[in-house]
Amino acid sequence: MKQVVIEYPEGLPGLLKLSEEQFAAEVQFLAAAKLFEMGKLSSGKAAEMARIGRVEFLHKLGAYGFHAINLDDEQIEAELKAAAELA
Repeated sequence: MKQVVIEYPEGLPGLLKLSEEQFAAEVQFLAAAKLFEMGKLSSGKAAEMARIGRVEFLHKLGAYGFHAINLDDEQIEAELKAAAELA
């Protein structure tokens, strides 16, 4: 896997009460979650980027205020119409 170097202020992990490793994992997850939220990555690829399983990734999204399902208004309307037709 490729790597990206991110500069941050000295002591930032400690300020957040995280170890260096926890901080790195947090930043990696948040970057993956944002790319998923923006529709740039599938949940599987975002989970791979975050180095966790897909189910864990989807579950963890809610704890950070992200939605696991990203549908626009048209997609929601189509899903509701399809569900109504099944009923």
